[in-house]
Amino acid sequence: MPGGPSATLTGVSVRIVVAEDSVLLTEGLVRILEGAGHQVVGTVADAPALREIDVDSIDLLITDVRMPPGDGDDGLRAALDLRRRRPDLPVLVLSQYVAAAYARRLLGTEGGGRVGYLLKERVGRIADFLRAVETVCAGGVVVDPEVVSALFATAALDRLSPRESQVLALMARGASNSEIAAALVVSDAAVAKHVANIFLKLDLPPETDNRRVRAILLYLAQS
Repeated sequence: MPGGPSATLTGVSVRIVVAEDSVLLTEGLVRILEGAGHQVVGTVADAPALREIDVDSIDLLITDVRMPPGDGDDGLRAALDLRRRRPDLPVLVLSQYVAAAYARRLLGTEGGGRVGYLLKERVGRIADFLRAVETVCAGGVVVDPEVVSALFATAALDRLSPRESQVLALMARGASNSEIAAALVVSDAAVAKHVANIFLKLDLPPETDNRRVRAILLYLAQS
């Protein structure tokens, strides 16, 4: 491929295991990584097989979040188990979804960095993907920009009280203030006060356009 990577960006080849149940994506990852001079020493297609890898024989694990047998967060949970066995194991997680909760679990592991969380669509940007691979291997942290936005949204929502969170959830369902008041059995004035507090805590001052819509979007970003 003209202009494509033919050698590692840092000149250091790393040994990698790819954990992904999509055959096409696995083959694509192997071609990209080996084309850049890295060694893919193994591939696995489910979480039980992932847990059986020799963590001391590799330099990096690249894994999907969702894998068989449960097709939930099996891949992420297996990767976290491996990090408990070897806290300095570099792990790059790929996901189809912007899931702040998944990223937070990964970033909260021991090991002083060496983790990354990227959306799968980033793999197509080969130079950026390879840079993320080598950053994680070198001890750094890489988080997809869309996931960063979701993490900030979650942090802002954590400022809300339980009642304010209820009000925002009802707002996200399209309820008006009067409908929220009826659902929570409170006065319209109480709901208006909660909504004002929500805007304040989410850094949405009065001059902000479409504050209600923006607040709802922040809520949906972490749902």
